[in-house]
Amino acid sequence: MWAVTALVPPGHVTTYGDVGSVLGSPRFARQVGWALAALKDADGDVPWHRVINAQGRISHRGDTDRARQQLRLLKDEGVAFSEAGTCDLADLRWPYPRIDR
Repeated sequence: MWAVTALVPPGHVTTYGDVGSVLGSPRFARQVGWALAALKDADGDVPWHRVINAQGRISHRGDTDRARQQLRLLKDEGVAFSEAGTCDLADLRWPYPRIDR
């Protein structure tokens, strides 16, 4: 899961479901979220901040500090968010090979 996440380059995003699809099922999305949420800042080799939900939003599950950190990291990479808190998935979504969306 972390290796799949690490494929997403700066300035792009992927979704929890996309990572799950690469791993075999988009139904793994929730597990992807749990695993990435467990990462600490010291786990800097995994760009957890590049994984967002299928609506193009940051999913914070009540951890607003981490959500602000994720937003800052993405903006630092040039990912723009609308006033409504979404980014343009059609333009920024990393195209993993051979996954159905």
